[in-house]
Amino acid sequence: MMVQSRSDPKGFFRLTVPRALWRSETADLRFQHPGYQPVHLTQPLTDQIYVIRMAAVAAEAVSEPSGPQATLKDVRVRYATKATTPINVGSIARTFEVINVGDVPCKGAAACSPNGKWKATIGGLMLDAGEGHEYRNARASCIAGPCPFARIDSDQFSSGGRVIKVSVRNWSDTVTFLVEAEVIQTIPSDSIRNAYPIIFGREMSFTLPPAAQGPSIEADINGDEIIFPLGPTLTLPWAMCNLQVGSDQTRLYSCELKAGYRFQ
Repeated sequence: MMVQSRSDPKGFFRLTVPRALWRSETADLRFQHPGYQPVHLTQPLTDQIYVIRMAAVAAEAVSEPSGPQATLKDVRVRYATKATTPINVGSIARTFEVINVGDVPCKGAAACSPNGKWKATIGGLMLDAGEGHEYRNARASCIAGPCPFARIDSDQFSSGGRVIKVSVRNWSDTVTFLVEAEVIQTIPSDSIRNAYPIIFGREMSFTLPPAAQGPSIEADINGDEIIFPLGPTLTLPWAMCNLQVGSDQTRLYSCELKAGYRFQ
């Protein structure tokens, strides 16, 4: 029987063999890939790890024109990624009261002191920073009244965010709490990044992260700085390029110079 598999961009492959044949037969393995010499070998079916090394096919000599060649140097890749810039646009300070009368036995009231003895009141405050804004460094503190007999029941403010909330339990006379926070606006922007390709002979390779947008190649060609947008067709006047996308969406670009050009 015959089974086939295709390796991922990193070269890993897996063959699924019926259990009945496992460790009882030998396998005739054939490997093929464009630009490499095929490999043919026979191995017993075991649980070993196989590393197959394929020799590259010798590239055909590029016929160069009789005239001078254009020289590329200082080659670099320019791309953009989406970024957010936090800006402090101010701060807020709000007070709220938790009204209660002290020294009243609980006797089954809806809210009681932590020990269940005294009648309590639960009050709080909610703040919404609005679209595109958030609160940071939020804090709440008791500033008036019998503060030792009040406590924060629910802390939904110290971690920040667009909406913050605080809930206070008071089992004595009325207390006043102060809530303070910084207001941050998050502004989207484009962050320009540069990458530098690896050059071997007449070939260059580089990788871009999944979030990269609008890549272009900048190079000094015979003393002139020129920008070449690298669109979906990967068309460059001086090179032939191809693209491989990894399982993590990282993009690997490989480019080979056309006749009449050389790297310096």
